[in-house]
Amino acid sequence: MHRAISAPLVEQLSPAMVLDVLPDGLPGDLLHRPLLELRAPPECFSFITRKPEGHRHEEMASLPIPTAPVHKLKSILHFVDRRPTPSLLPILRSQQQGEILALLLGDPGLELSLTEISSRTGTPHPSVYREIQRAEQAGLVTTRKVGSTRLVRANTASPYYAGLAEVLTRAFGVPAVLTEALGPLRGVTAAYIYGSWAARHEGQAGQRPVGDIDVLILGEPDRDQLYSALDAAEKRLGRPVQATIRDPDWLGSGTGSFHDTVTSRPLLELALAAG
Repeated sequence: MHRAISAPLVEQLSPAMVLDVLPDGLPGDLLHRPLLELRAPPECFSFITRKPEGHRHEEMASLPIPTAPVHKLKSILHFVDRRPTPSLLPILRSQQQGEILALLLGDPGLELSLTEISSRTGTPHPSVYREIQRAEQAGLVTTRKVGSTRLVRANTASPYYAGLAEVLTRAFGVPAVLTEALGPLRGVTAAYIYGSWAARHEGQAGQRPVGDIDVLILGEPDRDQLYSALDAAEKRLGRPVQATIRDPDWLGSGTGSFHDTVTSRPLLELALAAG
C-alpha cells in the first residue's frame, strides 16, 4: 500500500510507506530528496512530534523518523521522483535535468553562472542548483567561484563526456543548437520549433525518437546562408532539420490548413538575439 503523508495529516501505514514531506529530523543526505519511499519493518520507525512550519503550539504533526542506523536504512530506501520522465528521452529523471546537461555538455567551451543556466533553460534557480550539485558529484561538470558567482562548465575529462554529450545534444539540445545556428543570420525575425519534437518537448505522447526537426522561420533571410547554417545543425543533431519560411507576421495573420495545424500544436520559440 502506498499512501502520502503531509503535515498536519497523520496516518500510520503498512511497512511500505511514502512520505511527501521533508522532515527536519531526517539525516542530512536525505533532506534534498523530494519524495522517499520507505520499505522497512515497522520497528525501524518511531513517531515523534515536530511543529509544522508557521505553527507554534496549537497545531502539531507527527512524522515517522527512522530510528535504525542510517547505514542500515540506506539499503531499504528507494527514492522516487514525483515528476514524470521526459518524453524526449525517458531514461533521465526529468526534462530539466536533460536540458541543463545538454546545454553544458553540448558546448564544452561554454561557462555559465547558475542564473544564466536558469534563464537559458527556463528552469527555476533552486532546481538548477540541485541539478548542478548532482552533476558535479557525478563528475559531469566542474565549477569555480568568481567572487560570489558560481560558474559551471562541462568536465571534458570525464570518461562519460563524449558519449553523454552526443546523446544529450541529440535528445535535448535542439533549441540550443538551432539558436546558435540561426542567431547570426540577418533577416530572421523569429524562429520556432513545431511538429513532433515540440510536442514531445511539451510531454505529449508519441513516436520516439523524433525522426526530424521542423523549424518555422519568420522573416526574409538569405536562403543560401539559412540552409548552410541548418546543414551544420543537422550534423550536430544527427537528424534532418526541415525549415519552413513565412512572412514575419504569419502567425497572427496567416490562413489555411497548414497555419491552423501549426498554431494549434505546441510551438517552442528560439531565443534569438533582438535585431
